[in-house]
Amino acid sequence: MKPALFALCALSAGAAFAAPLFIGAQEYGVRPGNELIWRVPVHGATAVEAVKLPEGIAFDAANRTLRGRIAKPGDYAVTLRATDGKATTEERLTIRVGETICLAPPMGWNSWYSYSEAVSQEGMEKVARLLESSGLADAGWSYVNIDDCWQGERAPGGALQANAKFPDMKALCDAIHAHGLKAGLYSSPWKGTYAGFRGGSFDDEEPGALPDEKRLQPGQIYGRYPGVHRAKADRVGKHWAFDKDAKQWAAWGFDYVKVDWNPNDIPTTARIAKDLRASGRDIVLSLSNAAPIKNFPGLDKHAQLWRTTGDIQDTWGSIRNIGRAQLNWLPHRSKGHWNDPDILQVGLIGTPNRPNVTFRPSRLTQAEQRYQMTLWCFLSAPLLISSDLEHLAPETKALLTDPDLIALAQRYAAAPIAVAQQTKDFFVLRKDIAPDTPVHGLFNDSNVPQTITLPDGSKHTVAPHSARLVPEHLPTLTK
Repeated sequence: MKPALFALCALSAGAAFAAPLFIGAQEYGVRPGNELIWRVPVHGATAVEAVKLPEGIAFDAANRTLRGRIAKPGDYAVTLRATDGKATTEERLTIRVGETICLAPPMGWNSWYSYSEAVSQEGMEKVARLLESSGLADAGWSYVNIDDCWQGERAPGGALQANAKFPDMKALCDAIHAHGLKAGLYSSPWKGTYAGFRGGSFDDEEPGALPDEKRLQPGQIYGRYPGVHRAKADRVGKHWAFDKDAKQWAAWGFDYVKVDWNPNDIPTTARIAKDLRASGRDIVLSLSNAAPIKNFPGLDKHAQLWRTTGDIQDTWGSIRNIGRAQLNWLPHRSKGHWNDPDILQVGLIGTPNRPNVTFRPSRLTQAEQRYQMTLWCFLSAPLLISSDLEHLAPETKALLTDPDLIALAQRYAAAPIAVAQQTKDFFVLRKDIAPDTPVHGLFNDSNVPQTITLPDGSKHTVAPHSARLVPEHLPTLTK
């Protein structure tokens, strides 16, 4: 067996590596003068070094992180070396300083299907520690994202502040960045958010707000969903404050914002993007929810990510239907702009819109969880989990650190994708990861096994509610 191929197989089995393995993106986008934070994703390394660094960038070997600022636009090459004490692997990273950020779809953790209404600063700092200690950070899982429920009072004439569960947002971002990870949060251009907290605009009065004694939490002024609709706070208010909020997020150190309203219209998206660009920090703009496909092209000129669906559920019907619908979105994907079919329903999760302190297993089977992960990676979708990382099962960790899947999502994010076959029972996607090097993803939606014939005449049987790659391991990784 080839050493590199052994390393790939050994990862899933939890055995030792034959050599360190780089599987992440080979380029990183940052705007001129803005802060770069990038943790090197590499498996099986005991030490990592970076050489030939551009001026303004430093490398922290302890947490394997490049950090700094580059003032002048252009492409800058960095050489990365990883060793396990016996073998050394080398990688070339290109830092592209310009206007396009998010050159690969984000990978990270989101609080909505986990803590949900119980989200807190303490919990998010714990997630950052667990991403590192579990090894997921070394596989590329780098964002630590607060969803709804962090909002408190708006400063008079100023930015929205956090509630009591987040006593020091800057300290939270600093703690996350100390691990080489990135921090995200949630907002809306509406007066209220879906969970009933304040959004990015307001009126002089809040006629739909609940009295203090009826609020589930002090900042949850419109009540639990669908309270925002009952209070008629599901609209942009008289006073736009998103610009002030964006500057506050930048001052705290946030790197990502999920902005949630419906429908995602082009003028509002453009206004939000302008405010984020003026904040002085690179903040990835993730639109939610269910962006209208009729608004493309258009939304993609302003946002890096957009939700292609309503909220996902941990049921096979939800995964199957959302998965099939993604085939219509393939033309709208490009480097720096990604279709988002929502959060991975894997591992132990909680109930949205509840203050979760305990978690339950996903209702998806292990095969269905692999189906979702495989399809999302093949589509180059953002990979966000909401799993309980403190009790991460070996099979869940193996799935989330699968090097072939992550390479499909990150290293080959912008590779051409085509629908090779489609029937009512199954579909086949083709991704050309290199010239004359196709990989096929076989997805069986049906309740019975399917035998699928590929163009080269090979036949492959796929179990019900399952997916597989052909070849099983990426040729570019096994050379």
